[in-house]
Amino acid sequence: MNLHEYQSKVLFSEYGIPVPQGFVAYSEQDARSAAARLGGEVWVVKAQVHAGGRGKAGGVRVARTIDEVGEYTKEMLGTFLVTHQSTENGLSVDCVYIEQGLAIDQEFYLGMLVDRLRERVMVMASVAGGVDIEEIAETSPEKILYGEVSSTGRLEEKEALSLAEGLGLQGSQRSEFINILTKLVKLFYECDASVVEINPLILTSSGHVLALDAKINVEDSALFRQTKLEALRDPNQEDEKERIAREHHLNYVSLEGNIACMVNGAGLAMATMDLIKLHGGEPANFLDVGGDATASRVTEALKIILANKNVEAILVNIFGGIVRCDLIAEGIIDAVREVKMRIPVIVRLEGTNVEKGRMLLANSGLDIIAADNLTDAACKAIASVGSANP
Repeated sequence: MNLHEYQSKVLFSEYGIPVPQGFVAYSEQDARSAAARLGGEVWVVKAQVHAGGRGKAGGVRVARTIDEVGEYTKEMLGTFLVTHQSTENGLSVDCVYIEQGLAIDQEFYLGMLVDRLRERVMVMASVAGGVDIEEIAETSPEKILYGEVSSTGRLEEKEALSLAEGLGLQGSQRSEFINILTKLVKLFYECDASVVEINPLILTSSGHVLALDAKINVEDSALFRQTKLEALRDPNQEDEKERIAREHHLNYVSLEGNIACMVNGAGLAMATMDLIKLHGGEPANFLDVGGDATASRVTEALKIILANKNVEAILVNIFGGIVRCDLIAEGIIDAVREVKMRIPVIVRLEGTNVEKGRMLLANSGLDIIAADNLTDAACKAIASVGSANP
């Protein structure tokens, strides 16, 4: 689950991480009032969306009068901001963040993430602040510094000092950076974050280090113990199909292909997508209906799949372990009838009561294509949309 910048900065402040003063605004008048409260002569108007690259897309504007603050706010609110990290339709701008303008001497990057290969939380820092970390990694990988958080959730002092020295910070700047980093590690663990980024972390002209931007992703699987953070979820920033899937306890992620997948089990779902790709097709989604899938859940899954207009075929791959194949077959039959399916449905069943399940599908009178195994299912799905390799 992603947080907005303004929400992340509230959390930063609670942990003692310094950020510029700012206020969220939902209207032009809100924005003008926020600028007046902040005072000064320069303000920054920031569109609040769950995507990076806002500045390049026109979602971050520097205003030098309160009239400009109001003008930029009016231009942003109610629009859809398209960035390199958003979908082609963009994300709705429902609020903006009005922040005090600051004189900046230098910009850095500071982030934390879970490195699954090392099975550790890693810290990344770079002198190339204000640039996407992916771009830095591709064009100037030598500019990225790394630190490893111990398995106990502590960053050793020597690791923090090494990062500060690598960024060229001196004296009190170094102390301020280490203080920020120490508190960021604490926040990361206590909030069950999967990613935290400050891009840029800045050195002001007055010589202080603070977080000019803030990005926090919270691990979905930990939200049961992060109810305060879950309350900050903004459904308008999420893919509608993914939101509906979550409400029905389905794991769904939209992709760009035309062959939809409905599978029970995340590992099996990944293998299914891999085989579709291997044989020349393009998966339209990841969809795990879970090991305890029910007929009603299968129906909802098919409805979500069909909401994607790019889908030209559906591959159902079920291994009946906890759930019997005949029950899954009944669910598929009921769902296909209810949603009035008009595209090919390829079904591969295996496991408990598989023969009974296959017989139910064969006698259903529906246009369901049976597959003997996973490779057969993938090839039949690809052939049904005319995209098989020659």
